[in-house]
Amino acid sequence: MATVTTDAGDTGQRRGRATRRRVMDAAVDCLAEYGWAGSTVTVVAERAGVSRGALQHHFPTREDLFTSAVEHVAEQQSAALRALVESAAPIVGPARRYLAVTELVDLYTGPLFRAALHLWVAAATEEPLRPRVVELEARIGREAHRMAVELLGANEKEPGVRETVQGLLDMARGLGLASLLTDDGARRRRVVEQWMAILDDVL
Repeated sequence: MATVTTDAGDTGQRRGRATRRRVMDAAVDCLAEYGWAGSTVTVVAERAGVSRGALQHHFPTREDLFTSAVEHVAEQQSAALRALVESAAPIVGPARRYLAVTELVDLYTGPLFRAALHLWVAAATEEPLRPRVVELEARIGREAHRMAVELLGANEKEPGVRETVQGLLDMARGLGLASLLTDDGARRRRVVEQWMAILDDVL
C-alpha cells in the first residue's frame, strides 16, 4: 500500500495562500468600515491576525494591498454572479428580470461597493494609487456589464438595449451611494420597480 506524504513546500504554499486571502478580506472590511484614512497597514494586519511583516511579505505597499483586496472580492462576486446566471437558465420573462435587477442592486449596495468607493475617492488625490484604480474599475465595470447582459438575457444588437443595461448599472451605483448615508429600503424598492417597468418595455 502506498504511503501518502505531505510535501512541506506544498503545505507552506497553502498556508501562504490562506494568509493572503485572510489579509485581503480584512483589507476590504477595514476599507468599508474605516475608509482610506483609517485603513492603515497596521489596522489591517491586526484585523487579519498577522504580523505587519507577514502582511508586507505578500503586499509590499499599501496600494498593492488595497487594490488587490478589492480585486479579490470583485472576483468572488463575479463568480457568484456567474453561478447565478447558470442557475437562472430555466427562468424567463419578468421573473428573470426581477432576479437580475435585485441581484445587481445588492451587488452595488454591499460592502464591496463601499470599500471600492473609498478606494476611488483616495485615488483622486493619491497619485500612486490612481492608475491602478482606474484600470481596476474599468475591468470590474466591464465584467458587471457582461454579467448584467447575461442575467437579463438581453440582446445588445437591438436599439437602446446596451444603453438601458448601462443605465441599470448606473442606477444601482446611485442606490449604493445613497445607502452610505441612509438605509432607505422603501425608496429603493420603488426605484427597482420603476426599472423593472423600463426593462419590460425595452427588452
